[in-house]
Amino acid sequence: HVQLVESGGGSVQAGGSLTLSCAASPSSASSFSKGWFRKAPGKEREGVAIIDTNGATTYAESVKGRFTISQDGAKTTLFLQMNSLKPEDTGMYYCAANWGLRLSTVGAIGYTGQGTQVTVS
Repeated sequence: HVQLVESGGGSVQAGGSLTLSCAASPSSASSFSKGWFRKAPGKEREGVAIIDTNGATTYAESVKGRFTISQDGAKTTLFLQMNSLKPEDTGMYYCAANWGLRLSTVGAIGYTGQGTQVTVS
């Protein structure tokens, strides 16, 4: 069983930045692809970014060029650097882990954390 714990959310003005972190355990979680998805009230779950075990990344068009997903060398801590934040980025952000994650499946299958709130005003 994989445990994911997110942190780093908060409130920020439009144009600002936040960095989210997600700690994955146990160490065997390093074998999974990982990603971030978000959920806003009244909106569908949206896959935001994916990083596979080789370090290849995929981004939603809505965040491309503004968000960067990365992980530490042990592949057990996941990050999401968010720049140029917009009000439409507001939502609960979750990290996820599974084999072969895609933007369309992140959050729908595999393991997910409890989420961290991001509010952009």
